[in-house]
Amino acid sequence: MENAEKNPLQYPHKVRSMIYILQLSNWPNFTWDRGALAEKLAAVRHQQGRLIGRLESLGFALQQEAVLQTLTEDVMKSSEIEGEVFDAALVRSSVARRLGMDAGGLKAKDEHLEGVVEMMLDATQSFADPLTVDQLFGWHATMFPTGRSGMSRIRVGAWRDDGNGPMQVVSGPVSRERVHYQAPAAERVATEMDRFLGWFNSDLEADWVAKAGIAHLWFVTIHPFEDGNGRIARAIADRALARSEGTAQRFYSMSARIRQEREGYYAILERTQQGVMEITPWLDWFITCFGRAIDEAQKTLVSVLDKARFWESVTAIQLNERQRKVLNLLLDGLEGKLTTSKWAKLTKFSQDTAARDIAFLVERGILERNPGGGRSTSYALKR
Repeated sequence: MENAEKNPLQYPHKVRSMIYILQLSNWPNFTWDRGALAEKLAAVRHQQGRLIGRLESLGFALQQEAVLQTLTEDVMKSSEIEGEVFDAALVRSSVARRLGMDAGGLKAKDEHLEGVVEMMLDATQSFADPLTVDQLFGWHATMFPTGRSGMSRIRVGAWRDDGNGPMQVVSGPVSRERVHYQAPAAERVATEMDRFLGWFNSDLEADWVAKAGIAHLWFVTIHPFEDGNGRIARAIADRALARSEGTAQRFYSMSARIRQEREGYYAILERTQQGVMEITPWLDWFITCFGRAIDEAQKTLVSVLDKARFWESVTAIQLNERQRKVLNLLLDGLEGKLTTSKWAKLTKFSQDTAARDIAFLVERGILERNPGGGRSTSYALKR
């Protein structure tokens, strides 16, 4: 658990007297009320089927655009949970490059971002394969290519060693920290992870949606790495959800939904880790959150369809590469107002060229001038 909102630190602190579920004699024998969640699981399964069916009917090009938008949001929101903010255009470019698509945007690379994207894509694209220690180590190594988390050097591609004391998740100012959770001693991690992977790769839990929720909880409770546990836990859950659908295509983002519901997420996770092995409330929250993630995906679908209709409406107009690039950025939700100065900066051309490009689009009814004028003149897509 990394509560990015409260900026917790993972440093050694005094151990408080708290019993966590991993200390219970029946750990890790999770139990849950299948009857109580049967209706909710059936409903979310129905949502999955309807969404996938609707998107698969769009055709390959629109499917790819939906996947690109979803994965871009997934990478951004999963990173934001950990307190990292990436540029949206750079993320989109990185995801598109990994998918072999024409990014239509930035070509620059960020080594750390590339690692995060690679890990998140590998998690779902190889969903049918067993999850292994080597794969987890590989994900961790790609996420921290410099061997550092911020300014701190960490063990990369290996289980934590607790050399600086017990692994704790805390929040609050120095000297008044609150310990939310203390992970098992490092000497237990290898054994705990072997048991976790044996379960994950088995058929002991037939419902992969429920398995996604249990896997997320189990992994963050072990907390096997010095950093990055939250992102990897979400990637593992995504892998299980991909398995539940039988496809590597991602049309919704659980990370984006957890980001929106982060307070509820941290609260139910903390209660569960300090509770008993009966985890029905946790799974109820996870399944409900998953359902809302699928509902949110409908907005992505609307956006993709709007974008397709737009390009279809301008097929007869000859647009240059600069115009196509900026129009795509506007369709993807470009932040701030579009001015000639911003156009010039985005395209790396002069303001005179930017003014001509914009005037051409205004004359053809593609862009319109916003209210106001002079130096503050800005433009928007004409809807």
